[in-house]
Amino acid sequence: MDGFIFMLTLAAALGSGIVAGIFYGFSSFIMGALGKLPAREGIAAMQSINIVVINPVFFLAFFGTAALALMLGGYAVANWGTTEAGLLFFGALFYLAGCIGVTIAFNVPLNNRLAAVEPASPEGAELWHHYLVAWTRWNTVRTVAPSVSLVLFVLAMV
Repeated sequence: MDGFIFMLTLAAALGSGIVAGIFYGFSSFIMGALGKLPAREGIAAMQSINIVVINPVFFLAFFGTAALALMLGGYAVANWGTTEAGLLFFGALFYLAGCIGVTIAFNVPLNNRLAAVEPASPEGAELWHHYLVAWTRWNTVRTVAPSVSLVLFVLAMV
């Protein structure tokens, strides 16, 4: 592995770890804490989180790692005979499918539904109970995927 690809892989491993940690926090305790609040308070808090998360710092980690994964995946395909190619390819695939794909297909639609409800309404409370379970389930997938990517990227470097 040349120095440039090594640095891209190191950055992708670090980004994967950061993203995995963010998602781990939500699945392991944040959603549980929000679920213990009255529905209107939990909804309002999550609605606020879903607005605040749209910021350059989070986007750099989340989408910057996706860009690195795309580059590493392309490198892996172009250099398939190398020792690290499979590790890079599957590290990229886990990140792109498990983070970006799951976010687009499952978490964002759930967030959009939650954004559309009035926190104090009966509809909001009904949605909240479904949201807590479904969002956390898919977020746990988003926790595992970059964790696997991290391991694969590190293995590719060694």
